[in-house]
Amino acid sequence: MRKADFKELLNRYLNDSLSVEELQELLAHLQKQENTETLQQIIQQALQDNTFRNLADKTRTDIIFRKLMQQARNEQGTDNSPPRKKLFILLPWLATAAAVLAGVFLVTWLVFIKEAPPQKLVLSHTTPPGDVAPGGNKAFLQLADGSVITLDDTDTGMLAQQGPARVIKLDNGRLQYNSTSAQDAATLYNTITTPRGGQYHVILPDGSKVWLNAASSLRFPTVFAGRERSVQLTGEAYFEIAHNKSMPFHVQVNEIRVEVLGTHFNVMSYENESAVATTLLQGSVRVAGNTMYMPVVLKPGQQASLQRQSAQGFSVHDVDTESVIAWKNGLFQFNSADIQTIMRQLERWYDVRVQYKGPIPEGHYSGIVPRDNNLLKVLRILEESDLKFAIEGKKLYVL
Repeated sequence: MRKADFKELLNRYLNDSLSVEELQELLAHLQKQENTETLQQIIQQALQDNTFRNLADKTRTDIIFRKLMQQARNEQGTDNSPPRKKLFILLPWLATAAAVLAGVFLVTWLVFIKEAPPQKLVLSHTTPPGDVAPGGNKAFLQLADGSVITLDDTDTGMLAQQGPARVIKLDNGRLQYNSTSAQDAATLYNTITTPRGGQYHVILPDGSKVWLNAASSLRFPTVFAGRERSVQLTGEAYFEIAHNKSMPFHVQVNEIRVEVLGTHFNVMSYENESAVATTLLQGSVRVAGNTMYMPVVLKPGQQASLQRQSAQGFSVHDVDTESVIAWKNGLFQFNSADIQTIMRQLERWYDVRVQYKGPIPEGHYSGIVPRDNNLLKVLRILEESDLKFAIEGKKLYVL
């Protein structure tokens, strides 16, 4: 199929003007694995065209790939090809295509795909009783004297004076430390903590920026002095470190120590995750542990993970960095994640407790959903992959 023909078909699909024959032609090309790369390029180019950018009816863009998935499923069984194979080829490509749509149309949901094909894909029409709002900018700041400020309840402006540093709450859930001088200043420490269902952005005294994910904490001095800058982290955070060659920056995470000069990286160290993971996006970091682990130096796009209760040392591999920091950009993004990994993220962001009724669902899932959706909307998307849920207060049941 020529690119111009595909663009025209996609445009007419958005306007519900395809004939039965044209729809079958579009689906047939989508289901050919050898066309995957070409079609991705075509759709990216097509969506840059003003014809697509000027579409004002977001509802159509929201449902285009839901419709494509459902019609593709309906097409299975219309010929003699094995349905499982066709499903496996088609649906992972649709997840990528849906991600392309998100960047152009800012859609409110994207498809979730189960990569290990289920016996049957059925959208559940049951509505769980109740809903849970998403998390937001919530945090507590503990000052050097032990007093605690609830950041989401306070007005913007100066909150406290910590030695030579002024603590200022900015707009949009940001906290900034402004220091006049580090000379002869006593070392005072503050700790910012996000609850389950919270996140926060803090600008450290040296200008370094830190985004804290839910259920995390960062302990840091109100003024950086001496030969190094050192902070302590629990949970997960994304760092953009201000360059200072004469004063290296260190992040201490339990037994792991991340050493940087100026760089962008993410550290994930939740206790209920199987590994502590450091992911580098820009610059260079050295990740070291106790004496039994050999330190490793990361390049951009690499992740160093250390399995808990393991003596095998760091594992270094290339990763999709956009998926790793999706939380910082307001998204859930999963690439071949099992259901337990997904549920742990939902637990932290929606402050719920997940319980499994019956066997834990198998398979792996890929997809993207904005984190500002209520929990019920996220669950409805997941239900398209043959999963079912129920909500009772703060308990989320996987049925």
